Parts: sequence; C-alpha cells; structure tokens
Amino acid sequence: MAKPTLPGEMLPQERQHEILQRLRSRGRVVAAELAVEFAASEDSIRRDLRELAAQGLCKRVYGGALPLSAAIAPLKQRRGEQVGRKLALARKAVSLVREGQVLLIDAGSTNAAIAAALPERMNLTVITNAPDIALALIEREGFGILLLGGRLDPRIGGAVGAQTLQELHRVRADLCFPGACAIDADSGLWGFDSEESLLKRAMVEASGETVVVATSDKLGAAATHRIAQIAEVQHLVVEHAVGRQARAAFAAHGVSVHRAEPAVD
Repeated sequence: MAKPTLPGEMLPQERQHEILQRLRSRGRVVAAELAVEFAASEDSIRRDLRELAAQGLCKRVYGGALPLSAAIAPLKQRRGEQVGRKLALARKAVSLVREGQVLLIDAGSTNAAIAAALPERMNLTVITNAPDIALALIEREGFGILLLGGRLDPRIGGAVGAQTLQELHRVRADLCFPGACAIDADSGLWGFDSEESLLKRAMVEASGETVVVATSDKLGAAATHRIAQIAEVQHLVVEHAVGRQARAAFAAHGVSVHRAEPAVD
C-alpha cells in the first residue's frame, strides 16, 4: 500500500488539488490558514492560488480565494441546499421590513425563505414573479399579492421576458429583494442570464431601496451581467461567518451590512 503524502511533502499540483477540495467544501479559503494546514509558506500558497485563478478555477481576493459562482442550478435542486443558512438569512432580512410597505420579491430559494419568514398582520403588499412565493402567502393574514405575468422559466422558478418587464414598469415598491448570483464590494450586483438580469435591474429601478441577501459563496464571486452598481444597493444581509474585513469592504461603499445569526442545520 502506498504511503500517504504528508502535507509538507506535497508537490504543488497535489497541494492545488487539495486547495480546490477545501474551496468547494468551505466556500472560501484563507492563505494563512492553508499555509498551516499544508506546512508550506504563505508565498507558496499565494502562488498556488494565483495559478488556480489563472486556470479559471477560483477568484483571488485579499488574503485568500473564493469559488467562481457556478451557473444557477434548477430551483428544485436549490430548495434542498443550504436550508439552515438560508433560513438564518431570511430571519435577518425580514427585520428590515416595516408595516404597510410594498415589497418586490424575486424568484429563488433564498427569497422563498424570506417570503415564508415575513410576519403576518403588517398590511404588506408583495409583488413577485414567483408563483411559489405567491402561493405561500395567499392564505396568510395581512398580505396583498400581485403576481407578475409572463413566460415561466422552470429553471429560475419565475416569470421572465417582455411581458414581465412591462408589468414591472407599472409598479413601485418600497423594498426589493433581487436574487443574487454574485455581489462584489467594488463592482456591484451581477447575474448569469441576460434576460433574468434585465428583470432584476428593473426591480432595483422600481424600488426605493434594494436589499441583497447573499450566502457566503456569492460574496466577491464572478458572474456575467451587471444588475446594479454597489451604490444602488442600500442593504446587504450576510451570513454570521462572514468576517469583519469583508463586511467593512461593503460598508465603505455606504452599504448597511446586516449579519445573520448562526445557522442551525
């Protein structure tokens, strides 16, 4: 039987493979921590991260690396992923809602958790392109519901396209919760699909304030289509584990950062 390779004896390619495994399981890696784990210098780890980033396998950030945000999985799959984390984010997000407000809630599994966490008897109006969100609220007290029409995309679980945009241009909301594919403190909010990103952009334009609710893998990640500049995002709700430095990067741009309680799985 082959003797296992000790951390300090790994070749760069072996170490990079292990770093990728940790990146996928943890959602982010920190160079200083990896140096201890692999008994290597921080310079060697930073070189590994640069090489992985050059291959398009991660995104370098100050002090470590983040995964490139993957193409969106179907809604049915996303509903069963990170349930406890999304619930913790949702509970924090709804603390920003005030009585009598009009809310624009985008399709998506995190936003469905937000809709479910909304308190009753607050005389809220919810405008959404997501049938599952409308159905979840229809029998609860204190909600007016406007379901935007259009072509239903089963992948995102909501209506998109010209009809949805046209209906959206006729409404005005106090708060919007656009689904986030990626958000960066410098470059703003991003999406993968051009048609869906146009809809999210219209939601931002139709609302007084924008609340982005993001799991840690979305922070500093990369996507294709810009939805909004960071100056157009008033609130960011992040997971409890997101560090002070990452939160400060968004706060420096005038974003109010709200930290969720620890998730319970």
